[in-house]
Amino acid sequence: MMCTKCRRRKAVYLRSYSGEVLCRFCFKRSIEMKVKDTISKHKLLSRNDSILIAVSGGKDSLTLLKTLWRIESRIPSITLAALTIDEGSTEEYRVEGLKLSRKICEDLKIPHYVVSFKEYIGYTLKELWSKTQEKKLELLPCSYCGVLRRRIMNTFAKDHGFTKIATGHNLDDEVQTFIMNIMRGDYSKLFRFGASMETIPGFIPRIKPLRYVPEMEIAFYAFLEGFKLYEAECPYVRLSMRDEIRFMLNEFERKYPGVKFSIMSVMDKLNKQFSNLNKTYFKSCISCGEPTSRDKCRVCEIMDLIKT
Repeated sequence: MMCTKCRRRKAVYLRSYSGEVLCRFCFKRSIEMKVKDTISKHKLLSRNDSILIAVSGGKDSLTLLKTLWRIESRIPSITLAALTIDEGSTEEYRVEGLKLSRKICEDLKIPHYVVSFKEYIGYTLKELWSKTQEKKLELLPCSYCGVLRRRIMNTFAKDHGFTKIATGHNLDDEVQTFIMNIMRGDYSKLFRFGASMETIPGFIPRIKPLRYVPEMEIAFYAFLEGFKLYEAECPYVRLSMRDEIRFMLNEFERKYPGVKFSIMSVMDKLNKQFSNLNKTYFKSCISCGEPTSRDKCRVCEIMDLIKT
């Protein structure tokens, strides 16, 4: 079949939710344009921004890195750098992730920083999980890994003068999180969804340029770009609720193409309609002084549980 966009080249991808069939050129351009439109529509970037891109070496972060480089490298006043957080794992997924992150940053001439859990927290992820099991705490690795990674990213960005943190959260990630919050009855988080985080003193704003791009399309973009992706995954991923929700949503998407976009549409409408509920009032953590909506921040709570 011929591409329904250019009508000149052979199609290589069927976009089931829209009915389009696209050639490799039009497909890649559509992803880059969607990222560009998201940045423009939600005013994610300013001309003098210094952007720290969270890069793990997986398909999402490498796609984010490449698309931002293509879109923003034409604006000299904007600077890009990448940060990879090493949880201290010797598993293949982390070793390969570090290697791939380093390679693409070298190719694109983007400064690349690597920091570790051990350096910032005092423990590797494996050591934290061992202590959690020893103390029989009701915490899964994903419960604290994400919290600690966000703290490290924010601290690093503040210390090095970055004005924005870009993460590779895609459509699937956002919809999964929304469903998880519903299933957990976490009402306070249902209206806190958007392409960017509100400006809060002490926090570097986080942006999500891939928010409207499905995970499957990111995977195909990465394939077309020739990224040498690895098949290994985090050994703790199967322990999380997210993994089950991912499977459920993929089944619904297969039967009812576009259902993820429908959920995202509801999220955006709720976000807009209840924007006054998005405001979270922050104060300083009584232990570390970092901004938090509670007396003690989640990072300090977790570390107290681990150490006691």
